[in-house]
Amino acid sequence: MKGPKIVFLCRECGFSSPKWLGKCPECSSWNSFDEEIIREKEQNAALIRGRNTNKVNRAEKFSELELPNYMRTLTGMGELDRVLGGGLVDSSAVLLSGEPGIGKSTLLLQICSELSKNRRVLYVSGEESKGQLKMRAERLEIDGSSIYLLTETDTDAILDECESLKPDVIIIDSVQTLSSSRFTSAPGSITQVREGAMAFINYGKSAGAAVFLVGHVNKEGGISGPKILEHMVDAVLYFEGERTNSYRIIRAIKNRFGSTNEIGVFEMGDKGLVEIPNPSEVIIAERPKNTSGSCAGCVMQGTRPIISEIQSLVAKSVYATGKRASDGFDYNRMCLIIAVLEKRMGLKFYENDVYLNVAGGMQLNEPSADLSIAMSLISGITDKVIPDELIAFGEIGLSGEVRAVSHIDYRVKEAVRLGFTKIVLPKKNLTQNLKVPDGVELVGVSNIYQVLVHMTPKSVDRT
Repeated sequence: MKGPKIVFLCRECGFSSPKWLGKCPECSSWNSFDEEIIREKEQNAALIRGRNTNKVNRAEKFSELELPNYMRTLTGMGELDRVLGGGLVDSSAVLLSGEPGIGKSTLLLQICSELSKNRRVLYVSGEESKGQLKMRAERLEIDGSSIYLLTETDTDAILDECESLKPDVIIIDSVQTLSSSRFTSAPGSITQVREGAMAFINYGKSAGAAVFLVGHVNKEGGISGPKILEHMVDAVLYFEGERTNSYRIIRAIKNRFGSTNEIGVFEMGDKGLVEIPNPSEVIIAERPKNTSGSCAGCVMQGTRPIISEIQSLVAKSVYATGKRASDGFDYNRMCLIIAVLEKRMGLKFYENDVYLNVAGGMQLNEPSADLSIAMSLISGITDKVIPDELIAFGEIGLSGEVRAVSHIDYRVKEAVRLGFTKIVLPKKNLTQNLKVPDGVELVGVSNIYQVLVHMTPKSVDRT
């Protein structure tokens, strides 16, 4: 019998090498090789674990194929269903990743309560005991009479239980705790994570069960384990948020059954995660009044327009070069907008410290936020107040021009619904025959100079 084989595997792409390499020749990653001990014969047996080996696949013509009737099951959380594309798809594999303590296990335990009403759910925990899970279920007021719980980390034992129980939904918390006796490497290694995930994905595809895999994150913020893990699953969801902030955001990075632009917003409370179907109202509700450096904007997250508040603080620098800091907006994009304002408007940002923040922990990733960012920065350095009833969105070019943005009708409707009466938008978008109620003014601008007339000198009520 062949002895164990020592190979070096790239944790980013899974490339195998008989010796350690500083740079991966496949994905060009540096210092990404880890030593693994593999028994080749046992590895080949593990690759078919979970598959239906009785069925022989044959090549078929495209014209003879039938469209599959994928059924979606609502999870009971509308925000999660939105991100998944309308619900959980049968036979799909979903990878949910996030920082420790962000609420991944809490979210999955909450959706189990709804899924178990008409589906058989198996919750597998490799990190918590049954008593800990029972305490959490009672805190979340989850009955759990139709939820099957298994505390196990051995991949083969879990698959044997799945073949006996025949669940419709399988939740693995987490994939980094899985291990198999077929491999000598420790749990969480590239081989254990890859083979464990593949075994459950194969089982889900052959048995028609939906699989949730919880993934840990490494110190760089990526999903721990091989990069191929993200390619194996049907959807990759990131759970974002800060421990000091009660708001949580689920964002789809990959989704074979829906859009990757949708987000779901939650708030962590005493009874678990609570959906926020209208995050714009929550963000704007705490906006300060009559303060310079604050401007409202609107970004599109998939099909949903979200009103956000941009805050900027411009203060005299004590150093020769001003400091720059950005939270919630791309740092390089902020520096670009500052450079445009310096060059085209003569504003002296270079001798000031500039701090930019997007309230509520939101991330603005589209160019339509440029105009509201620029107005916030202008307001911060000139100490002029932007009226509370004003909102702005548009893309800014290097010459200071304001370019048109997409989905302008959705943005305008959302702004009107939240009570904004003056909407500053690109002039070219005014040609789209936008209809607004009486009392709402649409202001078209073609360059950044034209926004100055919409700011007022600072007058703060200090009583």
